[in-house]
Amino acid sequence: MDETSIEATSAGDATYKVAAGELRQFIERYERLEAEKKDVAEQQKEVMAEAKARGYDTKVMRKVIALRKREPDDIAEEEAVLEMYKEALGMS
Repeated sequence: MDETSIEATSAGDATYKVAAGELRQFIERYERLEAEKKDVAEQQKEVMAEAKARGYDTKVMRKVIALRKREPDDIAEEEAVLEMYKEALGMS
């Protein structure tokens, strides 16, 4: 067995070769992406903190951001159903 590949036999006697270098690259790449994701989340938090400090309602901002990701037809349908429910409950 050399340093760059490992052979393993499963219960079904199938042999698999794992290239250790390639496996390490995938794992390290994934770990870098996780670190980048953490950095982006921190930056998003900072943006919301700055907006809040300037008087914006960050809860509403998050809703607007979520709406911008959706299709207009889906939003319109949901709003129509919401209005219908509110009307049925005497909330309109």
